[in-house]
Amino acid sequence: MSGSMGDMGHLLSAAQRMHKALEEAKQELKEARVEGTAGGGVVRIAFDGELAPGTVEITEEAWAAGRETVEELLTAALQDGFAKAARLRDGRLKDVTGGLDLPGLS
Repeated sequence: MSGSMGDMGHLLSAAQRMHKALEEAKQELKEARVEGTAGGGVVRIAFDGELAPGTVEITEEAWAAGRETVEELLTAALQDGFAKAARLRDGRLKDVTGGLDLPGLS
C-alpha cells in the first residue's frame, strides 16, 4: 500500500509543477507581442499571446487607397495577427503540457 501512496505523491508533485509552469506560461503569453500585417506593412495590428488585439497602425498610404481598401487591409491584418498569436499560444501551452489536450487551456 505504501507504493500506491508514493505514486500519488509523485502525481501530486508533477501536477503542482505543471500548474506552476502553466501559470508562468500564461504570464509570458500576456506579455508576448506579435504583429499582424497587411499590404506590405501599411496596416499593422499588435496582438498579445492571449489573442487580444492591441495597437493599430494605418499608414497614410493605406488611407489614400480609400475606405474599402482600408477595411480589407484591416481584416487581413486581424486574421494574420490572430493566427500568429494563436500559434504562439498553442506552441507555448504544448511545451508545458507535453502535447496533452487539457480542457480550459485554449
